[in-house]
Amino acid sequence: MTIKSGLCYVVGAMPLSWSLCPRKGAGDFLIAADKGYEALEAYGAPPDLVVGDFDSLGRRPNHPNVIQLPVMKDDTDMVYALREGLERGYRRFVLLGGVGGRLEHTLANLQSLAWLTTQGARGVLAGEGTVATALHNESMTFPQGLQGFLSVFCSSGVAKGVRLENLKYELNDHTMSADFPLGVSNEFVDAPAKITVGDGTLLALWREYNANATPEARLVKALDKAETIIQHNQGKNPPDFDYEFNLEYGK
Repeated sequence: MTIKSGLCYVVGAMPLSWSLCPRKGAGDFLIAADKGYEALEAYGAPPDLVVGDFDSLGRRPNHPNVIQLPVMKDDTDMVYALREGLERGYRRFVLLGGVGGRLEHTLANLQSLAWLTTQGARGVLAGEGTVATALHNESMTFPQGLQGFLSVFCSSGVAKGVRLENLKYELNDHTMSADFPLGVSNEFVDAPAKITVGDGTLLALWREYNANATPEARLVKALDKAETIIQHNQGKNPPDFDYEFNLEYGK
């Protein structure tokens, strides 16, 4: 299988603001999961593929590439969409429309970030003013200039060899456990922050705040930087690779 250098966007059934409507770059792929099709249709952003059981949408989409799923299944519509992206060679995912609404769906999407790391991939989940990603036996560096809160949680069991560097509250070779929220509400400082986990899986969630900016504009900027983080942490991209969102959407 040829590994694609582009991004695979997956848009789910939960609310999607206009400011977060994805703008595909060269080599990117856009999947609508169930009611995510409705938001993309309204915003004039046609997906490349639509998947789902369409219990939320209430109809089969009028689209040339539809995979109809049974209502009774093990995978959520979002997870099935991620599998489709993986089978097409994508290893970088942006999940939108996956936060808010029913809490169990948000938790399922956070778990999906951890699952992606077991597939040799990375995803970011954006919504409700927050961006999240998962790390497994690796390090991640955040660019200097981020402001606001960063929370780091152990995904399951224990995570060993955890280091939090250049943050307000630092850790050095610490063992974090899933039964205690030690890493909640840390803060960026004016230096490139770094998270390391030697053995285990961490979930990292961050919010960025800029003065006189709308919540939507803040999230778009944070998501831009999240995509850059993916690029910097998962290999070299071609010169024409485009991670930028149209910030005019947030105005």
